[in-house]
Amino acid sequence: MNIDIKTYVFIDSLQPQLAAYMGSVAQGFLPVPGDACLWLEVAPGMAIHRLTDVALKATRVHLGQQVVERAFGSLVIHHRDQSDVLEAGRALLGQLRAREEQRQRCRIAWQEIIRAITPDHAVLINRQNRRGSMILPGQSLFILETEPAGYIVYAANEAEKAARVTLIDARAVGAFGRLTMAGREADIDAAAAAAITAVNALSGVDW
Repeated sequence: MNIDIKTYVFIDSLQPQLAAYMGSVAQGFLPVPGDACLWLEVAPGMAIHRLTDVALKATRVHLGQQVVERAFGSLVIHHRDQSDVLEAGRALLGQLRAREEQRQRCRIAWQEIIRAITPDHAVLINRQNRRGSMILPGQSLFILETEPAGYIVYAANEAEKAARVTLIDARAVGAFGRLTMAGREADIDAAAAAAITAVNALSGVDW
């Protein structure tokens, strides 16, 4: 059966906020800041069990998360040693008989910066998002939506590297990935530019 790679992305060093956020939703071993991480999403979903088995047997990586749906399946592996994560990635690609460049190209479905959020808007956003931090009235808000969903974690990590921003939400499962960040206007501008540049630079093929 043919297995398509929807998302394949390596993160060299998880930033503190993203690592903490991933830990709040992780089903398996919790990542810590500085861990290297690989996010893989494939279709059909049931193939993810075999791929998980391959990665865990080939290296010392830890399984942070596994999601299995009929249309897609995803896994997140991480380890302090980048070489283990990279070797796991090579093993996965070998099992798939594919190259990294054959992954689905990341498409930005939505991007927006809203400046000087009102108190009412801030309260509603905070009530809807319970796993990340809170946005404060007066801060600027960056929203990014990607397809496939898994690329949103790469965008979030690069944004956090680039500026002093607050991670509100980073949903990487489903049809679309959604990132929400808050901060001072200049910091949000820098974070947004870094996130967009990062995902646009990823190789891939159009589906």
